[in-house]
Amino acid sequence: MTPSTKKSGTPVLRVTQVRSAIGTQARHRGTLRSLGLGTIGNTVEREDSPQLQGQLRLVSRLVRVEEAAGG
Repeated sequence: MTPSTKKSGTPVLRVTQVRSAIGTQARHRGTLRSLGLGTIGNTVEREDSPQLQGQLRLVSRLVRVEEAAGG
């Protein structure tokens, strides 16, 4: 098991909001909320999945995604 994976073996992604949601579609704001974001600079860690990839694709211009480093 690598430091950036949970017990299930799936990689963990660190998602940080880097742009404001002001002026975006309500659908994009809802996606940010469902990810646990909402303020510039907020960071969450999520297990990678097809559903997460779809959400990140929708708000790709508002967030930065990197693989979480083990700690």
